[in-house]
Amino acid sequence: MVQLFSSAFAEGTPATTAHATGSPMLVQMLMLVGFIAIFWLLIWRPQSKRTKAHKQLISNLGKGDEVITSGGILGRVTKVSDDYITLKVSDTTELNFQRSSIVAALPKGTIKDLK
Repeated sequence: MVQLFSSAFAEGTPATTAHATGSPMLVQMLMLVGFIAIFWLLIWRPQSKRTKAHKQLISNLGKGDEVITSGGILGRVTKVSDDYITLKVSDTTELNFQRSSIVAALPKGTIKDLK
């Protein structure tokens, strides 16, 4: 029985065998390129867009803007420095935050509407 299988594999001609071994290499290369393209389209590109938009948001912050922090605190910007922002969160309370902790800018009047 073993002899039947070994003779079946040995019947291929050298041209057929060479062609059969070259094709899987091409398929593997195409699969690798396909995975890289999918990775770039679904993960890398959207993440870089979000990072760029966040950097633009942080650089455009100014006094009087209403923002929300990553901790969920709403406040109005009262002071802006290179690394820190001071937010007025109530009539008597001002808190300092790192600029990178700002998640979103809110439309003007949002805090006033919540009270």
